[in-house]
Amino acid sequence: MNRFLIVVGMLCILAGLGWHWLARIPFGRLPGDIHIVRDGFNFHFPIVTCIVISAVLSALLWLLRR
Repeated sequence: MNRFLIVVGMLCILAGLGWHWLARIPFGRLPGDIHIVRDGFNFHFPIVTCIVISAVLSALLWLLRR
């Protein structure tokens, strides 16, 4: 568990340092994400982005456990 927390912390630090480049990745604007704009109301739910991130993290964790 200690090693896992250290790795997650390092990934968060790297993501923070690389935010300028990570902002260019089109996550959050993938086809299938729900975006509703009405008068005085703006709703955005990145469902496909959540599924993609979940699949990638599940695969990474599965590989790290082996």
